[in-house]
Amino acid sequence: MLNYAKIEFLDSVFAIKQLPEPLLPEIAFAGRSNVGKSSLINKIVNQRKLVKVSSRPGKTQSLNFFLVDQRCHLVDLPGYGYAKVPKKLKGVWQQLISDYIAQRETLRCVVVIIDIRHPLKELDFNLVSWLRDIGVAALPVYTKLDKIARGQRQKHAAALDAGLNISPLERLLFSAKTGEGKDELLTRLEHYLSPEPPIIKPA
Repeated sequence: MLNYAKIEFLDSVFAIKQLPEPLLPEIAFAGRSNVGKSSLINKIVNQRKLVKVSSRPGKTQSLNFFLVDQRCHLVDLPGYGYAKVPKKLKGVWQQLISDYIAQRETLRCVVVIIDIRHPLKELDFNLVSWLRDIGVAALPVYTKLDKIARGQRQKHAAALDAGLNISPLERLLFSAKTGEGKDELLTRLEHYLSPEPPIIKPA
């Protein structure tokens, strides 16, 4: 198991040519702006401020690389779907994200973070569908679990499952506040970082 206490910021990448050498396996984290992506990453590495949590959506403008235990990279992708981001800048982000995901040979999985409180958003559906189409492993994580009544969790999760056309075994539930789902997420990531990661065939 990786020692997530041994984590350090590596680089902020604003263009594909700036990417680190593809020598280590990578896990990328994607999600709509303000979905709690930074909080999730901070929780799994047991640090409060490694990834800056901003109240202003759309602040992250680069691919932020973190080196874990000298064995892999965690990659924080720019949030998507924030309407107030200028169209020109939004286009640059989208191109950077799509080029990275489609071309990066060391990318093992994209963790797609989705707010369990709301119906499935078109952008989340499109991302998961595109990852499936190009053969990149996607792990949907339904977050902000603590903000919804326990009796409503499975109902909301089932609606998202149906929208994404996945089974409950293909996603997990998570709370950055309580840590619920953290151990399962770390186990899943270890699986994808194994020497022989699962092969995802295009649908």
